[in-house]
Amino acid sequence: MSTHPFRQVDVFGNGPFSGNPVAVILGADDLTTEQMVRISEWTNLSECTFVLAPTDPAADYRVRIFSLSTELPFAGHPTLGTARAWLDAGGTPRTPGRVVQECGVGLVPLHHDGESLAFAAPELLRSGPVDEAFVAEVCSVLGITADDVVDAAWVDNGPGWVGLLLKDADAVQALRPSAPPSGRWDIGVAGLHPASAELSLEVRAFFCHDGGALREDPVTGSLNASLAQWLTSTGRIATPYVARQGTALGRDGRIRVAASDHDLWIGGDTQVAVSGTIEV
Repeated sequence: MSTHPFRQVDVFGNGPFSGNPVAVILGADDLTTEQMVRISEWTNLSECTFVLAPTDPAADYRVRIFSLSTELPFAGHPTLGTARAWLDAGGTPRTPGRVVQECGVGLVPLHHDGESLAFAAPELLRSGPVDEAFVAEVCSVLGITADDVVDAAWVDNGPGWVGLLLKDADAVQALRPSAPPSGRWDIGVAGLHPASAELSLEVRAFFCHDGGALREDPVTGSLNASLAQWLTSTGRIATPYVARQGTALGRDGRIRVAASDHDLWIGGDTQVAVSGTIEV
């Protein structure tokens, strides 16, 4: 058996234990893919990450991201949580205030300032309109009709997200999804808060892989990144803004979106909640 540093990080929380946890195993170069899958499934969190030595000289570290048994090329809250765990374990960025992560989509830069971290939204792998028949299928999963949808688009930056915009934040909170048809589903739903509100966007994320049960993710960085790219490009929302996610699960995730250096930056607070070791 080998012993590895372990962190469980609360990401995007608006207070203690109010965000989305991610498990991070550091120094994982000696682990096999099968071991990583077993650990990821055992944690039963939406994501578990493994930190390795970088292969790109421009990166500070490399990460493999698993959602239970599925490996993802990119995910948002694991990106922030992994960076926080790496810093907490003594990682020193090549450039002060800037961390560069290597993952399946390439290099992802991050800004860090105290407990706050932000990543630059990666380019979308798939964008554009969604076929009406597929929108109808997604609506059947969500328990609504196509008439409830203001707009829909592919917003895939790795996990495979399809995005739906509903008429307002209340409509998002009122969703009661049903059992999905067989297959893989990665559904992001958003609705605008009133212009006078402190928050701008309400977000929910639902996923189902390998024929399992439909699950809701508490706070989803990758989805918020791709929704920001879609909704700002169509003029439905302007930066800077704050999105909320996790309300239906009793969480209070806050995602800060800002534009800088020709990028959209997706940020929030990150706190190490559990620190120790894991034996593999």
